[in-house]
Amino acid sequence: MTNLYLIRHCTADGQHLDSPLTNEGIRQAQLLSDFFTEQNINIDKIISSPYLRAIESIKPYAELNNIEVKVDDRLKERILSEDPIDDWIEVLEQSFTDLDFNLPGGESSNDTVNRAKLVIESVQSDKDATNVILVSHGNLIALLLKQYDASFGFERWKSLRNPDVYLINIEDNNHSIECIWAD
Repeated sequence: MTNLYLIRHCTADGQHLDSPLTNEGIRQAQLLSDFFTEQNINIDKIISSPYLRAIESIKPYAELNNIEVKVDDRLKERILSEDPIDDWIEVLEQSFTDLDFNLPGGESSNDTVNRAKLVIESVQSDKDATNVILVSHGNLIALLLKQYDASFGFERWKSLRNPDVYLINIEDNNHSIECIWAD
């Protein structure tokens, strides 16, 4: 059995790789730490996107519990296009409908899911990892959740919060999904 805790990062000051958390985001990161501490879960591993906002979101909990945050590029934010997009929300919506759609220099939904699923497969093959935190970004998390619940699409992506926490419990070929973050 594997419990994956998918965390969408806290509120950040921008979308760049090195965008730090805002003051509100720092407060949210402490709330995440308090939340996981109160759950009394023995976390075996923490894996994060390389983006600063993701790492900073889990840092208070990791430091409190002396758990190394392993950075994995496969959890980085999805790139819709290498060029600016005026109608990016429409493009994103299309990418939830047509999973192979992509713009030049961008990733399709399927490309994004395939790289993220490799992280999940490596966690599942690690017999010492029962409770694992994965910290990433809204688009990637929504696409992963869609793999376990086909109804998780564009509209549900729009309802994701910063931060947000979903638990995916995987046992053999069965799984369950639950949003466990209460704002």
